[in-house]
Amino acid sequence: MSPAQGVDQRANDERPATSNQELPLKALHINGNDLTLEAVREVAVDRRPVLLDPDAREAVNRARVVVDTLVANDKVSYAITTGVGKLSDVRIAGDQIRELQVNLIRSHAVGVGEPLTIPETRAMMLLRANSLSKGNSGVRAATIDMICEMLNRGVAPVVPSQGSVGASGDLAPLAHLALALIGEGECFDENGARIASTEALKRAQIKPLVLEAKEAVSLINGTQAMLAVGTLMLLAAETLVDSADVIGAMACDALQGTNVAFDERIQKARPHAGQIKTAANLRRLLEESEIRVSHRDCGRVQDAYSLRCIPQVHGAVRDTLAHCRRVFETETNSAVDNPLVFVKNPRAMDGEGDVLSGGNFHGEPLAFALDFLAIALSALAGISERRLERMVNPALSEGLPPFLAPGAGLNSGFMMPQVTAAALVSENKVLAHPASVDSITTSGNKEDFVSMGMTAANKLKRVVENARNTLAIEAMAAAQAIDCLAPLKTSKPLQQAHAAVRAVCPTMEKDRVMYQDFARIAEMIASGKVAEVVR
Repeated sequence: MSPAQGVDQRANDERPATSNQELPLKALHINGNDLTLEAVREVAVDRRPVLLDPDAREAVNRARVVVDTLVANDKVSYAITTGVGKLSDVRIAGDQIRELQVNLIRSHAVGVGEPLTIPETRAMMLLRANSLSKGNSGVRAATIDMICEMLNRGVAPVVPSQGSVGASGDLAPLAHLALALIGEGECFDENGARIASTEALKRAQIKPLVLEAKEAVSLINGTQAMLAVGTLMLLAAETLVDSADVIGAMACDALQGTNVAFDERIQKARPHAGQIKTAANLRRLLEESEIRVSHRDCGRVQDAYSLRCIPQVHGAVRDTLAHCRRVFETETNSAVDNPLVFVKNPRAMDGEGDVLSGGNFHGEPLAFALDFLAIALSALAGISERRLERMVNPALSEGLPPFLAPGAGLNSGFMMPQVTAAALVSENKVLAHPASVDSITTSGNKEDFVSMGMTAANKLKRVVENARNTLAIEAMAAAQAIDCLAPLKTSKPLQQAHAAVRAVCPTMEKDRVMYQDFARIAEMIASGKVAEVVR
């Protein structure tokens, strides 16, 4: 059996993992029903191996018999014995079906722009394979095996990020993925260089796949490009909101704010789950801070919103992420192509079943969620920049040197980092405009209302990056502010966060070039080292 026809199902189901793994990751068995977002990341980033679950293989085979029976009886069925889209009324003869598959892949591979990253492409491949594994798509098990084997052997197609309107699924991105399966298009090699797919498959010892009836439309008709990007961005966002609680607490302490607004009784009077969670984090993070104790009897009645309302703002972001996670988890384990195959007897291989045309490929649920994520993260970055402004502005930063600069005047300190943060936050406000409110008719007015979900996913990536960099600048400023208040010490958890910043960024004794500091802190935030303080 060739790699394209089946995968090596060893008894231990283990394969070598990447060099940063001490032990091999146990193979993930996909069945279309219980794939988690964390497992998507493990396959996309950590290169966890993937296999088709044996029970799912049987379900896939049963659905395939329905398609084969339909073709053998020359029955009319959309995208199986007809063209697609506006050309759905064109009959395809039996001896042209293989040609139709290749033509569909080639004609739909029309993407442009920067390619998706390799982790994003790997996530897309896994998500597509998992959806096909559900047993409603009518593909052969060998087609799913091929995608799994490409993942396991490090074959990553070049997938342009632009060209999808997010209805009929992410047609162009998925067509570029499918090109690699048939030995066309381009892939990335182990050094990230583009090479012909034929060469990539040859190096991986995988034979190109010959697609049979319905397989082309099943490969290209789905939401996996926007879902892949959205899933990885959601996981990054969950790390950001935990990090923001820690960094916000550092800023609050550095600004000698009070923790009264975080009292549990206040949160229970308005019991949004995210608000309760963030307030609990803040109470724990600020507990036993010498800085807080030092101003306990000061005359300030209450703090500015950027401090006092951290639970309400960060909490709302948390609730948004929780909603989006539910949407993504549902989509991850859904059949999203068209038409779908429904076997009448789930225990029989008799070819009896229905092939139904519908609209599960439409990206609207994801498009809304992706736009919502961008809006929420724009707010997270926005309140971060406001806290930064309070730390550096001498009119607002009582007890701190102007712009946190030693020898202010001769040194400018954090004057310009706040400008950078302002630029990032302003850009996010533009990017937060929802893509999903737009629609342009396609395919001769057959596809007359589309989601623009891939556009939402692409701009979300930039929002995540901007939010992370804004938090990195705030974290650097908060660490500097805490240093300025020595010998008073912040709380033990915030000392841990302060140490994490200082591990990659020394105290500013005088003006220096800071852009590399921001990059190192942003990378450290992305790694979860700040978030782990509250996790």
